Amino acid sequence: MRRRDFIKAITASAAAWPLAARAQQSEQVRRIGVLLPAAADDAVFQARLAAFHQGLALLDWVIGRNARIDTRWATANVTEIRRHAAELAALAPDVVLAGGISVFQPLLQVTHAVPIVFVHVPDRVGTGLVDSLARPGGNATGLPIWNTA
Repeated sequence: MRRRDFIKAITASAAAWPLAARAQQSEQVRRIGVLLPAAADDAVFQARLAAFHQGLALLDWVIGRNARIDTRWATANVTEIRRHAAELAALAPDVVLAGGISVFQPLLQVTHAVPIVFVHVPDRVGTGLVDSLARPGGNATGLPIWNTA
């Protein structure tokens, strides 16, 4: 009987491993960096950031439970943008959201390991941010500005 009990215990443990791994993954807090080329009181960027938070919530990413967002407001000052880019890179986030080309390029200069997702960049290939649309290369990806007019 001992052998059967042992086999049952091993089988039950093996079946429980995926469940335990999934539980551990859900408890891990992911760190997201956000670098925006605006002042903290800019209504347009506040609305964009709120939409980003709502999108994360719809995907079950809850700030304080499984996500942490470090936001930096860099205005249009190049020195401030570079400083904030370096700060975010030093935090070693899982991903950084870059709100435009003016903040994207400084992020590329300070990290080649952290994935950077950019938005509102009209010509990614023409500006040299990515090698091609099919194979962007490096740690950059993102969304263009879509003109609907």
